[in-house]
Amino acid sequence: MEPIDLKTLSLRQSDQIEWKENVADTDDVAATLSAFANDWSNLGGGYVVCGAKEEQDEHGFARVELVGLTAARLKEVEGRVLTACRDRVSPAIAPLVQELPAAHPDRRILVFVMPATSLAHSFRRHDKTAHFVRISRNTQEARNGILRELFVRKGALEEWDRRVCASASVNDLDLLALRDALQRMNVFRPERGIDEYLSESQSLSPFVPPLCVREPMTRVLRPRNFAMLLFGRTPQAHIPGAYSLFSVYPGLDRSEPHAESHELSGTLIDQARRLVELLDVQSYVAFDKTNRATPNAVKYPPQALHEAMINAIAHRDYEITEPARLTVFADRVEVLSPGSLPTGVSLEELRAGRAPAKWRNQSLAWFLNRLQLAQAEGQGVPTILRSMRQEGCPPPRFEVNEVRVMCVLPAHPRHALAREHRSIEEAISLGEFERAQQAVLSLLSQEPMNVRTVQLFAEVQRALNSVAPVREFLRVQEQNLKAFSPSALAQLADVLTGAERPSAEDLALAKKLYLEASKGRFAEREIRQVAVGLSRAGDDSAAIAFLDRQFDEHPELNESPWLLRIRGNALIGQAKHCIHTAKSRGLPPQTKARAWEDCRRFLREAEQDLRRALSRSTDGALSEGVQKSLDFVDELKRVATPPRLR
Repeated sequence: MEPIDLKTLSLRQSDQIEWKENVADTDDVAATLSAFANDWSNLGGGYVVCGAKEEQDEHGFARVELVGLTAARLKEVEGRVLTACRDRVSPAIAPLVQELPAAHPDRRILVFVMPATSLAHSFRRHDKTAHFVRISRNTQEARNGILRELFVRKGALEEWDRRVCASASVNDLDLLALRDALQRMNVFRPERGIDEYLSESQSLSPFVPPLCVREPMTRVLRPRNFAMLLFGRTPQAHIPGAYSLFSVYPGLDRSEPHAESHELSGTLIDQARRLVELLDVQSYVAFDKTNRATPNAVKYPPQALHEAMINAIAHRDYEITEPARLTVFADRVEVLSPGSLPTGVSLEELRAGRAPAKWRNQSLAWFLNRLQLAQAEGQGVPTILRSMRQEGCPPPRFEVNEVRVMCVLPAHPRHALAREHRSIEEAISLGEFERAQQAVLSLLSQEPMNVRTVQLFAEVQRALNSVAPVREFLRVQEQNLKAFSPSALAQLADVLTGAERPSAEDLALAKKLYLEASKGRFAEREIRQVAVGLSRAGDDSAAIAFLDRQFDEHPELNESPWLLRIRGNALIGQAKHCIHTAKSRGLPPQTKARAWEDCRRFLREAEQDLRRALSRSTDGALSEGVQKSLDFVDELKRVATPPRLR
């Protein structure tokens, strides 16, 4: 063996080298050597360097300090470690040993070199036997999934889904379900019968083993685990954790007093189909007619929901007796899969959609793919990322620990906003205006501005009779008013004109908003709102012009008693203005005569509109209001009629 260069060695990956300045416990060295032999990180083995320590120089680069061991201590350590590797590691290992010069001539560096082996080695320490692996800089005991994966890699144990389900026999398979699946996979041949597919020698693909295995001694035909999951009559009787829980909470967490819950058993195929149905209910569309670019926004892309669900039941660790859990909250869907990430897949790669194509249960995955329930290997997470991005949803989040992998799919922001709007509407209906105002002000700080948010803001300020926040909001948004809907502009103006004593400045600002709103497209209710607002802001002429334009564009509105009444009242307002002009001192007689003439014309038109409104009204309150306006017209007519014509 060529001499080892410690300087070069210090530049290698940290999980391949263990530095021991003082070898206080030789069992630590033996455990680490057994971990290097197990080669969990697939680096080919590793080194344990005794009598040296790794540190950093003044520039932050790695540097090795060659402390060294005395001759007596070196022989003692070497003897103890090699004895432990021979007597307490099973199967025994025989690391290579080198002595290298240290900084002082009376000391040496002792290096153990342990190549990887094809076996799974255990180490007995303090009357406890365990398998050790090297993860990052640490040597640790292999447990649960890591231990099982180590056995699978070393050939000491088959992958879980390929193992025989020892508690079941072929009679526990649902042959009708099997035949249906084979037909959908287009591999079933009626002339061969179903029994041939249960043969221990018949495989549907080179990538998967036969569905069943015959025990050597008893000759009993037993299904493999993946066959029980896919085609078993009662899979949960043999694989306790093979079920799913689907829950729906109306709020943001599990503290809600009411929830919807489904416990899904049966085969994985049955569970997947039922989960698709339940998840599709959550994939509904929110429509925003003010957003012409993307009026429709799906809450969750169906493809993302389906892929996350299939990943949860296909990649999970079925030796953990916990169910797969799919939980729907108001703003997200959480998909929890028992078990850690498959070996060789990092969290960073998973989040970026660059994880290598690897399934925990290869045979199970092959069937799910052929049954069109799962994407091809490695495509599930990229599909989730792509579909969420294309629909405008926030990116999914992945949370991982030793016992579970969770995929969190956030709802489209429009749906989250709709939930906030419902909360504000509820606060308004309960009279909790301060809470509503706090929530709506928080939403107003977000970009882009939402039309419904502005409407709720106006509604809250009107309820609080608070004009100042509206003035400030309009000052900040002065350049963006054209982006607001006519309804939102009218509601903001209503707050200004609805004050107890609106100032001239507020009335002028309200008039500006109403005029801007009058340029838009309206439903009848909004037309009424804008027309009344213009009159209240002191511009009856603009209200009449606005209504006339609506009548021209939508002739059917000429029959609306509400709009006819509003136009009649605006004409009365114009007539009153003319009377004021005609009675003013200092004006020429011709001007006064023209004012009286205009007044009588306005009153005639007002009377016509009001009588048409009265004839078309079916609302008692409306009819009563129209009649009062007609009575007032009669009073004004007497005022506007010259004495000689009375």
